[in-house]
Amino acid sequence: MVFAVLSAALMVVDARFETLKPLRSQMGLVLTPFYWLADLPIRAWDGVSDQFSSRTALVAENEKLKAEALLMQRRLQKLATLTEQNVRLRELLNSSALVDEKVLVGELIGVDPNPFTHRILIDKGEKDGVFLGQPVLDARGLMGQVVEVMPYTARVLLLTDTTHSIPVQVNRNGLRAIASGTGNPERLELRHVADTADIKEGDLLVSSGLGQRFPAGYPVATVKEVIHDSGQPFAIVRAVPTAALNRSRYMLLVFSDTRSPEQRANDAAVAQEAADREAAKPALPGADPEAATQPATAAPVSPPAAAATPAKPQAAQSNQESR
Repeated sequence: MVFAVLSAALMVVDARFETLKPLRSQMGLVLTPFYWLADLPIRAWDGVSDQFSSRTALVAENEKLKAEALLMQRRLQKLATLTEQNVRLRELLNSSALVDEKVLVGELIGVDPNPFTHRILIDKGEKDGVFLGQPVLDARGLMGQVVEVMPYTARVLLLTDTTHSIPVQVNRNGLRAIASGTGNPERLELRHVADTADIKEGDLLVSSGLGQRFPAGYPVATVKEVIHDSGQPFAIVRAVPTAALNRSRYMLLVFSDTRSPEQRANDAAVAQEAADREAAKPALPGADPEAATQPATAAPVSPPAAAATPAKPQAAQSNQESR
Protein backbone atom coordinates (compact mmCIF):
# COMPACT_ATOMS: atom_id res chain seq x y z
CA MET A 1 0.00 0.00 0.00
CA VAL A 2 2.85 2.38 0.79
CA PHE A 3 4.47 1.80 -2.59
CA ALA A 4 1.11 2.13 -4.37
CA VAL A 5 0.41 5.46 -2.68
CA LEU A 6 3.96 6.64 -3.43
CA SER A 7 3.59 5.66 -7.11
CA ALA A 8 0.28 7.50 -7.39
CA ALA A 9 1.79 10.60 -5.77
CA LEU A 10 4.77 10.54 -8.15
CA MET A 11 2.47 10.25 -11.17
CA VAL A 12 0.39 13.23 -10.03
CA VAL A 13 3.51 15.34 -9.36
CA ASP A 14 5.04 14.36 -12.71
CA ALA A 15 1.83 15.20 -14.61
CA ARG A 16 1.10 18.57 -12.98
CA PHE A 17 4.45 20.03 -11.98
CA GLU A 18 7.95 20.44 -13.41
CA THR A 19 9.71 19.21 -10.27
CA LEU A 20 10.70 15.78 -11.59
CA LYS A 21 12.08 16.91 -14.95
CA PRO A 22 15.71 17.20 -13.72
CA LEU A 23 15.40 13.78 -12.09
CA ARG A 24 14.03 12.29 -15.32
CA SER A 25 16.92 13.81 -17.26
CA GLN A 26 19.49 12.36 -14.87
CA MET A 27 17.80 8.95 -14.99
CA GLY A 28 17.97 9.07 -18.78
CA LEU A 29 21.69 9.78 -18.51
CA VAL A 30 22.17 6.81 -16.17
CA LEU A 31 20.08 4.45 -18.33
CA THR A 32 21.88 5.27 -21.59
CA PRO A 33 24.54 2.51 -21.12
CA PHE A 34 21.77 -0.02 -20.48
CA TYR A 35 20.06 0.92 -23.76
CA TRP A 36 23.40 0.46 -25.50
CA LEU A 37 23.90 -2.96 -23.88
CA ALA A 38 20.36 -4.03 -24.79
CA ASP A 39 21.03 -3.11 -28.41
CA LEU A 40 24.43 -4.86 -28.46
CA PRO A 41 23.11 -8.36 -29.46
CA ILE A 42 21.41 -6.90 -32.53
CA ARG A 43 24.59 -5.07 -33.52
CA ALA A 44 26.64 -8.24 -33.00
CA TRP A 45 24.18 -10.32 -35.05
CA ASP A 46 24.22 -7.79 -37.88
CA GLY A 47 28.02 -7.84 -37.87
CA VAL A 48 28.19 -11.64 -37.99
CA SER A 49 25.57 -11.76 -40.76
CA ASP A 50 27.55 -9.28 -42.82
CA GLN A 51 30.74 -11.29 -42.39
CA PHE A 52 29.14 -14.56 -43.56
CA SER A 53 27.12 -13.20 -46.49
CA SER A 54 27.58 -15.27 -49.61
CA ARG A 55 29.63 -13.93 -52.50
CA THR A 56 26.71 -14.31 -54.91
CA ALA A 57 24.43 -12.20 -52.74
CA LEU A 58 27.11 -9.53 -52.40
CA VAL A 59 27.71 -9.41 -56.16
CA ALA A 60 23.97 -9.14 -56.87
CA GLU A 61 23.59 -6.42 -54.25
CA ASN A 62 26.59 -4.58 -55.69
CA GLU A 63 25.07 -4.58 -59.18
CA LYS A 64 21.74 -3.37 -57.82
CA LEU A 65 23.43 -0.57 -55.90
CA LYS A 66 25.36 0.48 -59.00
CA ALA A 67 22.12 0.74 -60.97
CA GLU A 68 20.47 2.71 -58.17
CA ALA A 69 23.52 4.98 -57.94
CA LEU A 70 23.22 5.78 -61.66
CA LEU A 71 19.55 6.65 -61.23
CA MET A 72 20.32 8.80 -58.19
CA GLN A 73 23.09 10.60 -60.06
CA ARG A 74 20.66 11.44 -62.86
CA ARG A 75 18.12 12.78 -60.36
CA LEU A 76 20.86 14.67 -58.54
CA GLN A 77 21.86 16.43 -61.75
CA LYS A 78 18.29 17.61 -62.28
CA LEU A 79 18.00 18.56 -58.60
CA ALA A 80 21.16 20.67 -58.81
CA THR A 81 19.67 22.59 -61.74
CA LEU A 82 16.39 23.13 -59.92
CA THR A 83 18.24 24.26 -56.79
CA GLU A 84 20.23 26.82 -58.73
CA GLN A 85 17.07 28.10 -60.39
CA ASN A 86 15.40 28.36 -56.99
CA VAL A 87 18.34 30.34 -55.60
CA ARG A 88 18.24 32.76 -58.52
CA LEU A 89 14.49 33.24 -58.16
CA ARG A 90 14.87 33.90 -54.44
CA GLU A 91 17.55 36.47 -55.22
CA LEU A 92 15.22 38.16 -57.70
CA LEU A 93 12.49 38.22 -55.04
CA ASN A 94 14.96 39.70 -52.52
CA SER A 95 14.51 36.68 -50.23
CA SER A 96 17.22 35.01 -48.19
CA ALA A 97 15.31 31.90 -47.11
CA LEU A 98 17.40 28.75 -47.10
CA VAL A 99 16.82 26.14 -49.78
CA ASP A 100 18.01 23.16 -47.76
CA GLU A 101 17.64 22.33 -44.08
CA LYS A 102 20.43 21.01 -41.91
CA VAL A 103 19.81 17.47 -40.68
CA LEU A 104 21.27 15.12 -38.09
CA VAL A 105 21.18 11.32 -38.42
CA GLY A 106 19.82 9.47 -35.38
CA GLU A 107 19.30 5.78 -34.58
CA LEU A 108 16.45 4.05 -32.81
CA ILE A 109 17.51 2.52 -29.48
CA GLY A 110 14.20 1.96 -27.69
CA VAL A 111 10.40 1.76 -28.05
CA ASP A 112 7.87 2.77 -25.42
CA PRO A 113 6.26 -0.46 -24.13
CA ASN A 114 2.93 1.30 -23.47
CA PRO A 115 0.57 0.04 -26.23
CA PHE A 116 -1.52 3.22 -26.01
CA THR A 117 1.45 5.56 -26.61
CA HIS A 118 3.48 5.70 -29.81
CA ARG A 119 6.89 6.94 -28.68
CA ILE A 120 10.43 5.89 -29.52
CA LEU A 121 13.86 6.63 -28.06
CA ILE A 122 16.76 7.79 -30.24
CA ASP A 123 20.48 8.06 -29.54
CA LYS A 124 20.76 11.85 -30.01
CA GLY A 125 20.12 14.35 -27.24
CA GLU A 126 20.80 17.81 -25.92
CA LYS A 127 24.56 17.43 -26.40
CA ASP A 128 23.93 16.97 -30.14
CA GLY A 129 21.74 20.07 -30.43
CA VAL A 130 18.37 18.30 -30.32
CA PHE A 131 15.54 20.53 -29.08
CA LEU A 132 11.89 20.13 -28.10
CA GLY A 133 9.51 20.09 -31.04
CA GLN A 134 12.22 19.20 -33.56
CA PRO A 135 10.79 17.41 -36.64
CA VAL A 136 11.91 13.83 -37.27
CA LEU A 137 11.64 12.00 -40.60
CA ASP A 138 12.92 8.88 -42.33
CA ALA A 139 13.66 8.16 -45.99
CA ARG A 140 9.95 8.13 -46.87
CA GLY A 141 8.42 11.01 -44.94
CA LEU A 142 7.72 12.64 -41.59
CA MET A 143 7.67 10.43 -38.51
CA GLY A 144 6.92 12.82 -35.64
CA GLN A 145 8.55 15.34 -33.33
CA VAL A 146 10.82 15.38 -30.28
CA VAL A 147 8.84 15.70 -27.03
CA GLU A 148 11.53 15.06 -24.42
CA VAL A 149 15.25 15.82 -24.53
CA MET A 150 17.90 14.25 -22.31
CA PRO A 151 21.68 14.77 -22.43
CA TYR A 152 22.41 11.90 -24.83
CA THR A 153 18.97 10.60 -25.82
CA ALA A 154 15.57 11.98 -26.81
CA ARG A 155 12.00 10.73 -27.06
CA VAL A 156 10.03 11.15 -30.26
CA LEU A 157 6.23 11.25 -30.44
CA LEU A 158 5.07 9.55 -33.65
CA LEU A 159 2.39 10.91 -35.98
CA THR A 160 0.01 8.05 -35.19
CA ASP A 161 -0.18 8.78 -31.46
CA THR A 162 -3.71 9.76 -30.41
CA THR A 163 -2.44 13.04 -28.93
CA HIS A 164 -0.64 14.13 -32.10
CA SER A 165 -1.96 16.26 -34.98
CA ILE A 166 -0.19 17.86 -37.94
CA PRO A 167 -1.41 20.43 -40.50
CA VAL A 168 -1.26 18.97 -44.01
CA GLN A 169 -2.36 19.85 -47.51
CA VAL A 170 -3.29 17.77 -50.54
CA ASN A 171 -0.36 17.91 -52.93
CA ARG A 172 -2.67 17.79 -55.95
CA ASN A 173 -4.76 20.90 -55.24
CA GLY A 174 -3.45 22.49 -52.01
CA LEU A 175 -6.52 21.62 -49.89
CA ARG A 176 -5.61 22.13 -46.21
CA ALA A 177 -6.60 19.79 -43.38
CA ILE A 178 -5.48 18.42 -40.02
CA ALA A 179 -4.16 14.83 -39.85
CA SER A 180 -4.58 13.25 -36.41
CA GLY A 181 -3.23 10.02 -34.96
CA THR A 182 -5.57 7.12 -34.32
CA GLY A 183 -3.41 4.83 -32.16
CA ASN A 184 -2.98 2.54 -35.17
CA PRO A 185 0.60 2.67 -36.60
CA GLU A 186 -0.80 2.21 -40.10
CA ARG A 187 -3.52 4.86 -40.13
CA LEU A 188 -4.15 8.60 -39.80
CA GLU A 189 -7.46 10.43 -39.98
CA LEU A 190 -8.29 13.82 -41.45
CA ARG A 191 -10.65 15.69 -39.16
CA HIS A 192 -13.42 18.06 -40.23
CA VAL A 193 -13.03 17.68 -43.98
CA ALA A 194 -16.11 18.97 -45.79
CA ASP A 195 -18.17 16.32 -47.55
CA THR A 196 -17.83 18.27 -50.80
CA ALA A 197 -14.04 18.72 -50.52
CA ASP A 198 -11.93 17.74 -53.54
CA ILE A 199 -10.03 14.82 -52.03
CA LYS A 200 -9.86 11.27 -53.30
CA GLU A 201 -8.09 7.97 -52.77
CA GLY A 202 -4.41 8.03 -53.68
CA ASP A 203 -3.86 11.74 -52.97
CA LEU A 204 -0.51 12.55 -51.37
CA LEU A 205 -0.65 14.61 -48.17
CA VAL A 206 2.35 16.83 -47.45
CA SER A 207 3.14 19.09 -44.52
CA SER A 208 1.72 22.57 -45.05
CA GLY A 209 4.15 24.41 -42.76
CA LEU A 210 1.31 26.06 -40.81
CA GLY A 211 2.01 26.30 -37.10
CA GLN A 212 5.77 26.80 -37.72
CA ARG A 213 6.55 23.35 -36.25
CA PHE A 214 7.03 21.10 -39.30
CA PRO A 215 8.78 22.36 -42.47
CA ALA A 216 6.53 22.56 -45.51
CA GLY A 217 6.63 20.09 -48.38
CA TYR A 218 7.55 16.81 -46.65
CA PRO A 219 5.36 13.73 -47.38
CA VAL A 220 3.10 12.76 -44.49
CA ALA A 221 0.55 10.20 -45.71
CA THR A 222 -1.38 8.83 -48.69
CA VAL A 223 -5.18 8.89 -48.70
CA LYS A 224 -6.47 5.34 -48.52
CA GLU A 225 -10.21 5.76 -48.08
CA VAL A 226 -12.78 8.55 -48.40
CA ILE A 227 -16.28 7.82 -47.06
CA HIS A 228 -19.12 10.21 -47.94
CA ASP A 229 -22.28 10.16 -45.82
CA SER A 230 -25.12 12.33 -47.08
CA GLY A 231 -26.40 12.79 -43.55
CA GLN A 232 -23.09 14.09 -42.17
CA PRO A 233 -21.44 17.48 -42.82
CA PHE A 234 -17.93 15.99 -42.84
CA ALA A 235 -16.42 13.13 -44.80
CA ILE A 236 -14.45 10.32 -43.17
CA VAL A 237 -10.93 10.38 -44.62
CA ARG A 238 -8.37 7.73 -43.67
CA ALA A 239 -4.73 7.84 -44.75
CA VAL A 240 -1.63 5.64 -44.48
CA PRO A 241 1.61 7.28 -43.28
CA THR A 242 4.35 7.36 -45.90
CA ALA A 243 7.06 6.84 -43.25
CA ALA A 244 7.79 3.33 -41.98
CA LEU A 245 6.91 4.21 -38.39
CA ASN A 246 7.27 0.70 -37.00
CA ARG A 247 10.19 -0.40 -39.21
CA SER A 248 12.63 2.48 -39.65
CA ARG A 249 15.80 2.22 -37.57
CA TYR A 250 17.60 5.34 -38.81
CA MET A 251 16.00 8.75 -39.03
CA LEU A 252 16.81 12.41 -39.66
CA LEU A 253 16.35 15.30 -37.24
CA VAL A 254 15.66 18.51 -39.16
CA PHE A 255 17.10 21.89 -38.15
CA SER A 256 14.89 24.43 -39.94
CA ASP A 257 15.44 28.15 -40.36
CA THR A 258 13.86 29.57 -37.18
CA ARG A 259 13.98 33.21 -38.24
CA SER A 260 10.72 35.14 -38.44
CA PRO A 261 9.58 36.52 -41.82
CA GLU A 262 10.57 40.01 -40.66
CA GLN A 263 14.09 38.84 -39.81
CA ARG A 264 14.46 37.07 -43.15
CA ALA A 265 13.24 40.16 -45.02
CA ASN A 266 15.62 42.39 -43.04
CA ASP A 267 18.59 40.07 -43.65
CA ALA A 268 17.71 39.95 -47.35
CA ALA A 269 17.52 43.75 -47.52
CA VAL A 270 20.91 44.07 -45.79
CA ALA A 271 22.46 41.55 -48.19
CA GLN A 272 20.96 43.36 -51.20
CA GLU A 273 22.25 46.73 -49.97
CA ALA A 274 25.73 45.30 -49.45
CA ALA A 275 25.67 43.80 -52.95
CA ASP A 276 24.59 47.15 -54.42
CA ARG A 277 27.44 48.91 -52.62
CA GLU A 278 29.87 46.34 -53.94
CA ALA A 279 28.58 46.85 -57.47
CA ALA A 280 28.83 50.64 -57.12
CA LYS A 281 32.53 50.58 -56.20
CA PRO A 282 34.92 51.82 -58.92
CA ALA A 283 36.78 49.13 -60.77
CA LEU A 284 40.35 48.50 -59.71
CA PRO A 285 43.21 49.27 -62.17
CA GLY A 286 43.71 46.35 -64.54
CA ALA A 287 40.33 44.83 -63.71
CA ASP A 288 37.95 43.66 -66.41
CA PRO A 289 35.54 46.55 -67.13
CA GLU A 290 32.79 44.19 -68.27
CA ALA A 291 32.94 42.33 -64.96
CA ALA A 292 32.70 45.62 -63.09
CA THR A 293 29.53 46.62 -64.95
CA GLN A 294 27.71 43.36 -64.34
CA PRO A 295 24.93 43.65 -61.68
CA ALA A 296 25.62 41.81 -58.46
CA THR A 297 23.02 39.58 -56.93
CA ALA A 298 22.35 39.13 -53.25
CA ALA A 299 23.80 35.91 -51.93
CA PRO A 300 21.63 33.83 -49.59
CA VAL A 301 22.42 34.41 -45.95
CA SER A 302 24.29 31.52 -44.37
CA PRO A 303 22.74 29.69 -41.36
CA PRO A 304 24.92 31.49 -38.77
CA ALA A 305 23.46 34.80 -39.97
CA ALA A 306 20.04 33.63 -38.80
CA ALA A 307 21.08 34.43 -35.27
CA ALA A 308 21.83 38.08 -36.14
CA THR A 309 19.26 40.61 -34.98
CA PRO A 310 17.85 43.38 -37.14
CA ALA A 311 19.47 45.96 -34.83
CA LYS A 312 22.98 45.19 -36.22
CA PRO A 313 22.89 45.78 -39.98
CA GLN A 314 26.46 47.17 -40.12
CA ALA A 315 27.98 43.89 -38.95
CA ALA A 316 25.99 41.98 -41.56
CA GLN A 317 27.08 44.43 -44.24
CA SER A 318 30.75 44.10 -43.33
CA ASN A 319 30.47 40.30 -43.39
CA GLN A 320 28.84 40.42 -46.82
CA GLU A 321 31.47 42.84 -48.17
CA SER A 322 34.28 40.63 -46.86
CA ARG A 323 32.81 37.79 -48.92
